Amino acid sequence: MSEREADVLVLGGGPAGTWAALAAADAGARVVLADKGYCGTSGPTASGGNNLWYVPPDPEARATAVAARFEAGGRLGDRAWMARVVDETYRRVGDLAAWGYPFPSEDGAEVRGSLQGPEYMRRMRRRVHRAGVTILDHHPALRLLVDDRGVAAGASGLARQRDAEPWTVRAAGVVLATGGCAFLSGAFGTNVDTGDGHLMAAELGAELSGMEFSAAYALSPAHGAHTKGLMMQFATYTLGDGTLVDVPDPLGARERIAELLAAGERVFARLDRAPAELREAMRQAQPNYFLPLDKAGIDPFRDRYPVRMVLEGTVRGTGGLRIVGDDCATTVPGLFAAGDVATRELVSGAVSGGGAYNGAWAIASGTFAGRGAARFAAGRGRPHAVPSGGAGPAGGTLDPAAVVAAVQAEVLPLDRNYFRTRDGLRRSLARLDALWRRLSAEGLAGTGRGRLRAREAAALTAHARWAYRAALAREESRGLHRLEDLPLRADLEHRIRVGGLDEPWTVREPPEDPRLAPPPVSRDDAPGALT
Repeated sequence: MSEREADVLVLGGGPAGTWAALAAADAGARVVLADKGYCGTSGPTASGGNNLWYVPPDPEARATAVAARFEAGGRLGDRAWMARVVDETYRRVGDLAAWGYPFPSEDGAEVRGSLQGPEYMRRMRRRVHRAGVTILDHHPALRLLVDDRGVAAGASGLARQRDAEPWTVRAAGVVLATGGCAFLSGAFGTNVDTGDGHLMAAELGAELSGMEFSAAYALSPAHGAHTKGLMMQFATYTLGDGTLVDVPDPLGARERIAELLAAGERVFARLDRAPAELREAMRQAQPNYFLPLDKAGIDPFRDRYPVRMVLEGTVRGTGGLRIVGDDCATTVPGLFAAGDVATRELVSGAVSGGGAYNGAWAIASGTFAGRGAARFAAGRGRPHAVPSGGAGPAGGTLDPAAVVAAVQAEVLPLDRNYFRTRDGLRRSLARLDALWRRLSAEGLAGTGRGRLRAREAAALTAHARWAYRAALAREESRGLHRLEDLPLRADLEHRIRVGGLDEPWTVREPPEDPRLAPPPVSRDDAPGALT
């Protein structure tokens, strides 16, 4: 058993986690960062390019950017938060430049609106190390610790490269930066994103928000997993028999392609509209997109290749742990959330923040959470910590792989999750609830490293149940949430909070204008919810 103490424990080593660790260390805290993988290489950011919501400090430009984003997000964002995120991102990207990040130049000026993931995260790891942070690689957390007042007090887990040796870190403040949940769909870089942090927080009573906006799918080569979509603006789409697919807006092709795939059609893409002078630059910008095609002997600028829709869930979606303070505090005292584990409704509302907005949110929320956790820790002595409760009894009999497959059968198909119906959501929830009852009664099998797979299976199940309950509670189509035959409703500009494990609940959070506030809805009495 490895045991450590810290002022602040950060769980997760992606951009949000590393920025949180730096901010906490800069505030004078003693910091431990534990990553499920290898800090600097695991997660979706490290696997590709990352645009940023980067707006220079011109008041008019920033006001315009914030207003446009508020409207694009279905008026569910928060303009004050957007302004804070833009401002903090600009400052921290300036820090990156000062640390030597090689931003490209154009007309003698640095272009700072995007980052190359591998280089970005390599430098972040080095900076975290130099800040004196203790980095624990391949140390996934399994449980949060609490003190006798229910305040977060650290975490425990296993060391994957040390024969699953148990570890514990007791800390006076905890930052969750464990990423979203892509349901092990195979989307590039997301296999570490299984909703573990959400489950650990919910076991302490944390609330979530925006979980209905979890149906984020992206186009990928059928025999690949890369979902970076900007280059698809140069694509021509055809059916299996060569029939041209009419797509007026190439960047908005996803809806039409999804309809065809859901109907059983095979759809092919060819990047033949890419100007010859851009093709090498495209390869250099996103080499991982082209690698599997090259290995298959496919020239994507000349040859057709099949595409598929891959679920990215709350990685590119919007939902996550509810934020209740400017310091990214959650509803659990002592627990802060940053990056994709937190709701991004504050900057994205009802639409995907994938790319620029999530990139900026990771930087800003990580900084806010790290500072907040350090302040919280400074006013708290070393807590007496004990493990929190967990989902299902230890040493159970259910096969985690079978549970994962059962969850995926409800959330991966386009006709269940992308094109939602109320009846379909109810049927899926009935099966997911039955699965959770078995999980709670029988427990999941797993010893050693298998304990991690068991926790992932439980997290996926919980995540799916929250997402579908929130979807039933929002009786309209808005942004990523498409509910059959229900159009946008102006009177539903509110957020849906959700929580609970054995007894999930939903609540409508009133909008700013009390005249539009609908009555609160609790537990499974939500309109259209499973009864």
